[in-house]
Amino acid sequence: MASTLSQWLRGVRGKLLRRYEHRPFVWCLSGLYGCRWRRSERIRAQPGDCCCNKLEGASFALLVAAFCLMLVFLYFWGQAQNDYNDFDWFNFGNLGFWFPWSVVLLVIAAGFFTYVTVLMLLAVCLLSEGQKLFLHWSHKVGILVSLIFSIVATAVLSDLWSKEWTTLLLSFQVTAPFLHVGGVLLMSLLAWPIALHFFRMNSRVRQGLILGVYLTVLFALYLVPLGLYSPCIKEEGTLGPAPALIAHRGAPMLAPENTLMSFEKAVEAGSDGLETDVTISLDGVPFLMHDRTLQRTTNVHEVFPNRTNTPAAMFTWTELESLNAGTWFFSHNPFGTVGSLGAQDRQRAENQSVCRLQDFLQLAAHTHKLVIFDLYRPPRGHPFRDTWIQRTLEVIQNESAIQSSQVLWLPSDLRSLVHDLDPDLQQTSGSQLPLEELKSKHIVKLNLHYSSMSAELISEYAAANITTNLYVISQSWLYSLAWCTGAHSVTTNAPQILSTVRAPLFLMSPDVYNLMWILTDLLSVVLILTIFFFHWWREQRLSFCSGSKMTQDNGTYSKFKTEMSDIWSVSSANSQKETTPNLSTVTVH
Repeated sequence: MASTLSQWLRGVRGKLLRRYEHRPFVWCLSGLYGCRWRRSERIRAQPGDCCCNKLEGASFALLVAAFCLMLVFLYFWGQAQNDYNDFDWFNFGNLGFWFPWSVVLLVIAAGFFTYVTVLMLLAVCLLSEGQKLFLHWSHKVGILVSLIFSIVATAVLSDLWSKEWTTLLLSFQVTAPFLHVGGVLLMSLLAWPIALHFFRMNSRVRQGLILGVYLTVLFALYLVPLGLYSPCIKEEGTLGPAPALIAHRGAPMLAPENTLMSFEKAVEAGSDGLETDVTISLDGVPFLMHDRTLQRTTNVHEVFPNRTNTPAAMFTWTELESLNAGTWFFSHNPFGTVGSLGAQDRQRAENQSVCRLQDFLQLAAHTHKLVIFDLYRPPRGHPFRDTWIQRTLEVIQNESAIQSSQVLWLPSDLRSLVHDLDPDLQQTSGSQLPLEELKSKHIVKLNLHYSSMSAELISEYAAANITTNLYVISQSWLYSLAWCTGAHSVTTNAPQILSTVRAPLFLMSPDVYNLMWILTDLLSVVLILTIFFFHWWREQRLSFCSGSKMTQDNGTYSKFKTEMSDIWSVSSANSQKETTPNLSTVTVH
């Protein structure tokens, strides 16, 4: 039994001391990475050699930089999906035509990231096989293009859309625990090629450099949770109710925005409130329209071709009634959801017209929904420029069945007068103000952009009986974050999606998170130490066998001879069992 165990251990030791070259695998890696398809072009790094020359080292450094920058940009743009619609309409306003630029940018970024990621995997696999790196010139050009794209795209978006960096920071509050696990796992796997080349280098400087960089990144990842904050990491039983849903211009993914059909779809989706934008026509009829002109959401270019850029408020209600407010929805397909509509919904959406405030309020009254709206002051020369607020109040009080308590009054102009005329309106502020000022203005609700999301802020205002609404939130992860921070309601483009969210994503208790963090780091340390110890032991034994000198029988040579005999005996026994010996070669040192 003891002899059998001893033979088995010697066999295992012999296998560990072999160097395998997986020819088909290396052939494929070298061909894809450097277009070196012939065996004579592949060069194995010898002990003491660097993995590449200076030019290839610089190319690999550029590859790593391109991978990191593309990863950051792709993550940034992926998390900005909540605001793709705003981005596309921003470009529409500047370019004059509609195109889904946000999706195009995402596809291009994903393509470049996939390309540099494949090259990174090829390089790491070649290093793991002990091969020298030789990157083909076409890949060097591709890496340079990817690098330039990531830098330019990031710079342009930072200049035009800098607020999206706030979205990126918010996303870390829900994804950081899982990004931490992924990053530690990746660094643990990289320990194999790093340890292999570390113990084969003769230069102390190179050894110190590679180990220093690796350990710095690794320890930084280990300590990331110390600076991590997430409102979704909380004790059980402390989570509040889900935020109420206020439909932004209705359900704009299911019907043309600010049309009666859109609001009816929002009610069907389970919305608690309805949000819109109000403009007053030339003859004093308040109607729903977000833009200054009618160009984007109506066929004004067909009916009134000479008035395309005329302010919407300078049309009479009779002229507005003659416009179609639904066909643009199918030609632009702003959310990519037109294909999901049934035949009946498509026909109805194509025949939508501009909606009056009165009809909107009637729908809210019959369905018992809250309403909130932006009210735009008419341009100069408009007959209702100075009485636009009083005209709107007339519709609320006298021309609809809605209760004043259902209206979240957002316009800040003449707020004291409005409160005196109708004290039942829920005064709502669109900006953060000191508590004393909010109370003096009878504010009971804040309407803030989601980038202002803060658990401390929401809690502070809630203590003063002031609730908080966040706009515009359409992604489940962002809605989950708003839920965890204690937001009372959110304005959304996707009530039909968020109404199905039953619990916040990524919600966990501090104990569960700490356990996940500690176990991840401990397992990583054990794995990395094992890998480094194995490569140290292997290189030491191989160096001992190769460098031993023949002396006396009971000295070094005798020991070396015995070890080599054991290795060759195991190797011979195994070679007889191999059915395809041409698939790999074995070198014994």
